[in-house]
Amino acid sequence: MRAASRSLRLALLALAMLVTFGFLRSAPRSAEACAFLRTPQAYEADRARSTYSAAMDLAAVDGLFPADPSFGLPAMKIGTRAQRTDGPRRIAAPLLRSIGWVESNLSMAARSVPFQSTGAALVSFDCGHGIMQVTTGMTVPLGTNNQPTPAQVNTATHFAYNVAKGAVILAEKWNQAPDFRPIAGTDTQGTPAIIENWYFAVWAYNGFTGPGSTQSNHPLDPVFANPREGWRCDGTQSRTRYPYQELVWGCLNSPPVSNGTRLWAPLALSLPNTTLPQYFQPLSVQNWVFPYSAMDMPTPQPAHVDPPQNIAPDARARLLGAPVPAVSSPPIEIRAGVSAAAARASVEVRNAGSGILVWAATPSANWIVVDPPAGVSLGPDVACTAPCNPTSTLTVTVNPVLLPNSFASGRVVITGVNAAGAPVSVPVTVNADFELGASGTSRAY
Repeated sequence: MRAASRSLRLALLALAMLVTFGFLRSAPRSAEACAFLRTPQAYEADRARSTYSAAMDLAAVDGLFPADPSFGLPAMKIGTRAQRTDGPRRIAAPLLRSIGWVESNLSMAARSVPFQSTGAALVSFDCGHGIMQVTTGMTVPLGTNNQPTPAQVNTATHFAYNVAKGAVILAEKWNQAPDFRPIAGTDTQGTPAIIENWYFAVWAYNGFTGPGSTQSNHPLDPVFANPREGWRCDGTQSRTRYPYQELVWGCLNSPPVSNGTRLWAPLALSLPNTTLPQYFQPLSVQNWVFPYSAMDMPTPQPAHVDPPQNIAPDARARLLGAPVPAVSSPPIEIRAGVSAAAARASVEVRNAGSGILVWAATPSANWIVVDPPAGVSLGPDVACTAPCNPTSTLTVTVNPVLLPNSFASGRVVITGVNAAGAPVSVPVTVNADFELGASGTSRAY
């Protein structure tokens, strides 16, 4: 009877645990497409966003992760359509700040997470992650065994990687001209040193969309009022009535306020003056035809040059620190069907170094469930204001539907993604065997 009823016992256990632990609840459809099946954790820095601004200053000059294939800036193209050459690896830092505000209110974690604390990372319905709402490369797990890659984990959890990835995406949008995008600055050699010349690249950051799309960003699309007042970046106007690039320009001109203080100094960038033929003609909707070569235009005037950044020599070291993972956990034994407490276990991940440790937890089998799948642990140099806990706790449970047998064993491998050192393997065993008292019922002893 015991051997013959094994499949029945597992079926009853699976049904009971599905109901008890909520596995039957339907998840949003967008979550099925994102890199993480469950929301990872992130750190939300100070209210003044000074930490994020410092990261953006470094990212703008390729000072965070130079030469990194995922997070290092490419060389910026310079010149007109007839001649484009490689220039410096530099973008305009003010643009990163404004884009970050438009995308996420400069937030790395969910709105419920206090400043200088850790909690659920910010993930939008369309898999946009963090401050820069990075979707590129974040819509499906790209690693082995359908797991997120280290680059995906870093982007979702650590503000410096997220900012750097946003900078890379903006740089790539710039470099798509002239093959796939128009050029702004035909009279200034298309130099990226002039911030107004980033008009088309910023447009493309949100989607190089125009008439007929779900959300057009074309300034002369009839869906927008023309003329229209400028975007004030104070929450009093409807975003849908403006092209994306005008939101970014507006927040630079009228910076957001936090705790009564502007987050940056105003910068009155110039938009293309569509009452003048040198701008009206190239931006005519009739020219909205791939590869958009008829949309090349001069630099909007008056123009503003990106000022040099005053970056301290130790800025990168202070932002990134030297994290060291420390995991102390005995072998995990889960007894399913006994009690809720016996059906789960916790593992603590500490940062024995400095800065922000990014970690990822990878189960060896699909019946092992880890939540969160990735997160951060803080060093003593990182501000952590109550209710912040610098140590991360991940919960290990089982998905009874996928159990291969009443008794099973596996492991959870915890890796310091942005730190040196060998991964830590935590053994996991599950005992899902219980006696059958009568048909349709079960009792655990």
